Formats: sequence, structure tokens, C-alpha cells
Amino acid sequence: MRYNMSKKISYFSFIMPAFIIYISVIIFPVIFSFVLGFTQWKGYGEMKFVGMDNYIRMFKDPVFHIGFRNNIMIVLVSVFGQIPLGMLLAYMLYRKMVKQANVFEVLIFLPITISSVIIAQLWNRVFSPVGIIPAIVRSITGNSEYVMTIFENKNLAIVPIMFVLLWQHTSLYMVIFLANLQRIPNSVIEAAQLEGAREGQIFVKIIMPMLGYVIFINSILAISGSFKSFDLIYSMTGGGPAHYTEVIAVYMYNTTFVHQNYGYGSALSIIIILFIVISISLTRAVTRAFKVE
Repeated sequence: MRYNMSKKISYFSFIMPAFIIYISVIIFPVIFSFVLGFTQWKGYGEMKFVGMDNYIRMFKDPVFHIGFRNNIMIVLVSVFGQIPLGMLLAYMLYRKMVKQANVFEVLIFLPITISSVIIAQLWNRVFSPVGIIPAIVRSITGNSEYVMTIFENKNLAIVPIMFVLLWQHTSLYMVIFLANLQRIPNSVIEAAQLEGAREGQIFVKIIMPMLGYVIFINSILAISGSFKSFDLIYSMTGGGPAHYTEVIAVYMYNTTFVHQNYGYGSALSIIIILFIVISISLTRAVTRAFKVE
């Protein structure tokens, strides 16, 4: 009896510190934000209850619509760009299709190790009027007065940011896929080759099904990361110009801490959480439908 009791006490002594920290930094802020979402509050003074007004305002807010659209586009480029490209690069390294594989792997992995703020400043210079891309266009077209105006286009301003996100984060998924590919026995590939399978058939019919659950995990990482994307966009454009590159996380930050509207900002944060939960649930449903386990 004493042994069982001491065992339980030891379990709780190990679990409780982590549990208390989790409650303090995750659960409590979410609950507090949920409550604040029904109020109008500047961070000081009287907290006024406004019911669903913040949520009604949100879905009529054109800036929120732009942010939501941009978030969806980033999710799409993450799930259907970063993950497939990361898997392809990992397979090329696994099958030794690349010479100087170590150098290739380092070059691909390098962007994820650099601070997003530094990357934002780097690519701002690339896209600037005196940057590399406008210079290339000028040399090709012969138009010495060409200036890149993509950031002034409401529908296309997010495209350069999507490209930078693709460039930066693909390496993360490449490493995850490569680690799991190295667990697949070589005998599986050799048996398929003896049966006359081509490289493309091996990749599509053998490798991809065996990595089904890894694809699911990476999809969760991509979706949650896409809705939380903040540092790169805030450092690169700040959501501008005219909110064209705004995402919900940047809009939430500006609303809460710049304009001191904690009620509306908290409602935006709850919407971000709901979108992440719904997206991951849909991803889970798709994997079950295709029996990916």
C-alpha cells in the first residue's frame, strides 16, 4: 500500500510542474482571451461587456477578410508546396540522386536556421527597386526604368511572402521525411526494382504510402504554423501596404497592442485557434478516409 502511494506521489511530483506551466501559459491565456472577446477593453480602466459585437464586427471587417484570404493562401502553399517539395528533396537525398549530398543538404537546410527577421530584411533588399529581381527584369526587357510593383497589387502582394515562406520552411519537412526514409529497409526498394518498378513508381506506390502518417503530422505542423505566421510578415511588410499582406496574426497584434483594443484582438485570437482546430480536424478526417495510419 505504501509502495503504491509513494509511486503515485512520485508520478505527480514529476507531472505537476509541467502541468502547472501548461495551465499557466496555454490554458489560462486561452480562457482569458475567450472572456475578453466579449468585452471592450483598452488594457486599463473599465471592462465593458459587448456580447457578440466583436465577432459580428469581425465578419464585416474587410481587413479581416484580406487576412483570412492570405492565411488560406499560406496554408495552401505550405501543405501543397513545402511538404511535397520537402518529400521530393528528401527522396533525392535518400536515393543518392545528388552529387555532394552533404553540401546540398546543408544549403537546403540553411534558411530554417536563420532568424526570420534577417530573412525578411534580406528578401526586402532582393525585391526592392535596387534589388536583384528588378535588376534582372531590367536587363532582360531593356527597360531601365522598371520598378517592381507587385506589393501594390491587392491580389498579388502576398505572393513574394509565400515564395519566401516556401524557401525558408521546406527544409524542415525535408529533414523529417529524410529521417523517416532512413528507417525503411533497403530490401523493400530492392524487391521493387527486381520486379521492374521504375523510380517514379517506387516513389508513388511504395514510399508515399509508407510515409502516410508522416505526411499527416507534417500537414498539422504546416497548418498550425501558417495560421500563426507572424514574425516574417511583420518584419518584411508589417502587413502593408494598405493591409494587402495582412494575416490574422499580424492584424491581431496591431489591433491589440498598437490600437489597444484588447476585446477585438482577443476575439481574433480565438478565431485563429478555431481555424487551426477545424483545419487539423479536417486533415485528420481525410487521413482516416484514405486509411492513412
